[in-house]
Amino acid sequence: MPSLEDELFPSTPGKFKIDRNHNMNRQFHRCFASTSTMFLWALFLIALTASYLSFQSFVDSGSRYFTASWGGIQWEKQVRASAQIHRSGGMSVLVTGAAGFVGTHVSLALKKRGDGVVGLDNFNNYYDPSLKKARKSLLSSHGILVVEGDLNDAKLLSKLFDVVAFTHVMHLAAQAGVRYAMENPNSYIHSNIAGLVTLLETCKSANPQPSIVWASSSSVYGLNEEVPFSESDRTDQPASLYAATKKAGEEITHTYNHIYGLSITGLRFFTVYGPWGRPDMAYFSFTRNILQGKPITIYRGKNRADLARDFTYIDDIVKGCLGSLDTSGKSTGSGGKKRGPAPYRIFNLGNTSPVTVPELVNILERHLKTKAKRNIVDMPGNGDVPFTHANISSAQREFGYKPTTDLQTGLKKFVRWYLSYYGYNNRKNVQ
Repeated sequence: MPSLEDELFPSTPGKFKIDRNHNMNRQFHRCFASTSTMFLWALFLIALTASYLSFQSFVDSGSRYFTASWGGIQWEKQVRASAQIHRSGGMSVLVTGAAGFVGTHVSLALKKRGDGVVGLDNFNNYYDPSLKKARKSLLSSHGILVVEGDLNDAKLLSKLFDVVAFTHVMHLAAQAGVRYAMENPNSYIHSNIAGLVTLLETCKSANPQPSIVWASSSSVYGLNEEVPFSESDRTDQPASLYAATKKAGEEITHTYNHIYGLSITGLRFFTVYGPWGRPDMAYFSFTRNILQGKPITIYRGKNRADLARDFTYIDDIVKGCLGSLDTSGKSTGSGGKKRGPAPYRIFNLGNTSPVTVPELVNILERHLKTKAKRNIVDMPGNGDVPFTHANISSAQREFGYKPTTDLQTGLKKFVRWYLSYYGYNNRKNVQ
């Protein structure tokens, strides 16, 4: 049987003698040379790939720096320009939720009187984002920049405070709505608790620390039956997850005030309505359905009692927000360390004149010149409360808060805006 060596080196008798040792050495050197060459090529390819990836990373980072939704030289210039103060003794305000209903109106009012304003909004799809984009365009036309970003983005918040030394924060960003909490509870934790803490962490570390005014809610009164609702009433019986997150926010802000010296004012809004409002609110959806000939659902409480709300017109809420900012006092911390007690306040902002939901519908019918198709049902256990009624004496005493717009007048203004915004050109005349 031929050996392995014979198979590798077959003999050919008679022609010439093969020097098998020499041949093996030559093959070994060839193999070694080939392996060395492949190794060198491999090193070259690895180096080339590493160089490419490094260059690509540089290009990508540079591209993000100049084209991302935030960051970059041009972006910083826009932020500074928007935050520029144009009145003596003015303030520079970061408004979170700036493309929201209240945020838009507050931002415009601040800018109009000469304060610097920079907005922040994540433009989520809780309701039609196109309405938020339209509000953003309105703000942009008045020189107000709205940065698109999430409140939980600590790097973005830190960057904003690096670019501008904000004197105040008007924190209006939140996941709103009582009933939606039953569908998407995590969104309330994400925005109303985690987002709030992220903002407070940034503010406590800022130097100087800003003063903070933020939107709590009348929902914190929950199952309270004392009328009218006063800031000293019990708020430990929330009727919805939304209310619970707002109550948690009041406790969290108190903690940051106590430990870090942040000046904090919480505002308990009572059923805000008006132009550029939220489509999920009853007055807004009632208007839409009445115009489209669709039925509206009106809830009633125990013993067939009509539900009532302390409807508060947006202009009155704005006056309360600005009054709170103007009287907020200063934070006393620096670099996260408290140097003395700082103001901590909570105020009701309402109209003090509750109106039943059926009467709200009556007013809309008159303004729209159209009868509503009413479907009256018992109120489900979805977190709503039967009535709200604000005691505003504290806000009156502290900064002269005085609502001046009744529901009849306020809804007339809302209907005019609604018909214009949604193109009901054949309904220009509103009573």
